[in-house]
This record gives sequence, structure tokens and C-alpha cells, in this order.
Amino acid sequence: MTSIGGAEMVDWNLAVATATRLVRPGPEVSRDEARAVVAELRGHARTSERHVRDFTGMMGALPEGTTVHDTPVLVVDRAGWVRANVAGFRELLAPLLGKMRERRGNSPGGTVFGAVGGKVTGVELGMLLSFLASRVLGQYETFAPATLDLPGSARGGGRLLLVAPNIVHVERELAVDPHDFRLWVCLHEETHRTQFTAVPWLRAHLEGEIQTFLGATEMDPMTVLERLREAAQSFAGARPDSEQGDEGRSLVDLVQTPEQREVLARLTAVMSLLEGHADFVMDGVGPEVVPSVAEIREKFQQRRASGAGRLDAALRKVLGLDAKMRQYRDGERFVRAVVGQVGMEGFNRVWTSPNTLPTKAEIAKPADWVARVHRKGSEGRDGSAGA
Repeated sequence: MTSIGGAEMVDWNLAVATATRLVRPGPEVSRDEARAVVAELRGHARTSERHVRDFTGMMGALPEGTTVHDTPVLVVDRAGWVRANVAGFRELLAPLLGKMRERRGNSPGGTVFGAVGGKVTGVELGMLLSFLASRVLGQYETFAPATLDLPGSARGGGRLLLVAPNIVHVERELAVDPHDFRLWVCLHEETHRTQFTAVPWLRAHLEGEIQTFLGATEMDPMTVLERLREAAQSFAGARPDSEQGDEGRSLVDLVQTPEQREVLARLTAVMSLLEGHADFVMDGVGPEVVPSVAEIREKFQQRRASGAGRLDAALRKVLGLDAKMRQYRDGERFVRAVVGQVGMEGFNRVWTSPNTLPTKAEIAKPADWVARVHRKGSEGRDGSAGA
């Protein structure tokens, strides 16, 4: 436990309580409707597995006897999504919080910060999660701890979450066929599960990059808290015109060091690849199994691009969600361009090793990735030369 003198750096229980108290209620459905939605999403998740395997061909490269997709699929409500993500954050942030704990223990006022700061941070985290909990449709939880207070705890990390009330809310908002929309969402999320189960090294690589990013944080606890407050003021409406010149900064931007910027560039490239690949697969499989896929995609894209209220827009900017939207777009363009040049089998060389992952520059210029990874010559099959 990341604490000193009995006081945690982050009051995780308070974060959960705050988020579940503030999160908006989901759409009104009867008990029978809710059961039907849950059953259908579970069925679509199973069906999507086969569709994604056939379309991507990713499973063909696995060694004989490899077991895949042994991770659970959970259909959750908004509170369940909050609990799952707090558990994941706690697992992922443990090294950073341990480092901060040591610094706090050796600094003047450290004990006071422990008593007060942990609760403040817990409330702030809960507020952010309450915002996100009503927007996420699904998520492959890569860093799920082995033991959680939700059914179907992860075995070795990783599980697929489908947030039923949010899916129902969006399908109603877009006025699209609910059965088609649910399958369409499952295709995207199942692609993420395939990425991590078919590529054994991907989870450890991504976790290593994140830990390197967090480990480069050199701020003392009081400075981190101050930056959180600065971010909170930004999305709470203070100085909405960004007169102080920090428009567009997200929480990630507020804690960056030069080393972190380098890691962030690599993480951005990987996330663009993963999100863009999921969108590409979702739309590639769609015409065969989702009759109204063209209508769904058009309306969903309009929803992504539509303007929101000032508070919602500010929150998205501070949390870096605008950047995530660019990841979907840029990553999908990269995948489409590479598949167009070298086919799906040629694209799948991206999963060979960390050296064959695209750089941030290559995401913008897919031909450069093709030239590097598919270049004939003295480099090994992992494309490491020149990487």
C-alpha cells in the first residue's frame, strides 16, 4: 500500500465513492431490457472474436498450442467501470506513488500532506472518472490486477469491459439499429483483445513504456498537487479564454520532462496504431455482418466531431481526449495506407517486435514505415536496422 503513517497518497476508496456519487444515471431500461442487452453484448463479443480473427489473420503467426482469448468479457454498468479503472490505476501507479511517498516522508509537512493530500487527490480522481464513466463504450483493460472485486477477475492481466448503459445511450442518441450498433462496438473492442492476446510481448512493452514515463517524473508531491489544481481550474471554467497562454494543455502535458516527451511520442504512436487498427477492422468487417454500418459510421463520426458545451470541451482538452480522437483518425489512415501497399500479411509485420512498431513520424508517413520494415537487405526479419 502506497502510504506513510497510515495515510495513502491517493485515497482510492474516496475516488470510487466520489465517482459513483457524481456519475450521471444511465438511460431508463426495464429489468428485462437490461438482461437482454447484457446477453446480446456477450453473444456479440463471442461472434466478434471469429470475425476479427478471420479478417486480420493475426492468429496465424502464433506458435502451435498457444492459448488465446482466455481473458474474461464483462458487461458492466458505469459504477463497475469506475471500480475496474481505479483498480487498474492503483496497479499501474504504484511505482510512481511509492517514489513520491519517499520524497514526502523526507520533506517538511510530509505527514500533513499525507493526511490531506490523499483525500484531495482521491476526490479529484473521482471527479475525472465520473466524467469518463458516462462516455466509454468499451475497453480492453490491459493492466487489470489479478484480484478484483468484480466477477471474472483477470488471469494474468487483461479483460474486456463493455459498458452497457453507455452503449444503449449512444445507440438511442444516434437513432441507429441497436443490434447492429452493439455488434459494431464489439468488433472494435474485440480487435483490442486480439491485439494483446495474439501479440504476447505487447502488454509488457506498453507497461514498460508507461513505467518509464512515470519514473521520469521529478516533481515533489506538493508540486504535483498544484498541477492537478491548475488543471482542475482550467476545466472548471476559470480563465476560459486561456489568457495565460496554456491553451490545449492536458494533464499529461503538465507533468512532462524532456525524457517524458520522448516516451510520450512512442506511446502516442503505439496508441494511434492500436486505435486506428481497431477502427480499420471494425469498418472492414462491418459491411459483411453489420447491415447498417455505413449509417452508423457516418452518424458516429458526426458525434465525435460535434461541438460540445464549454465545460465538456474544456474537460476533453485537459484530459487529452482531443488527442485520442486524432489517434483514431491518424492511426486508421496509417493502417489503411499500409494495407493498401503491402496487404494485410505485410501490415501484420508490425506485430513482429517493438522494433517494427511505427514511430510517431511514420504514423504520419506510412510509406516510411513500409520502406524501413519491408526493406530488403542485411537487416533481420524484425526490421531492427535503421529503427
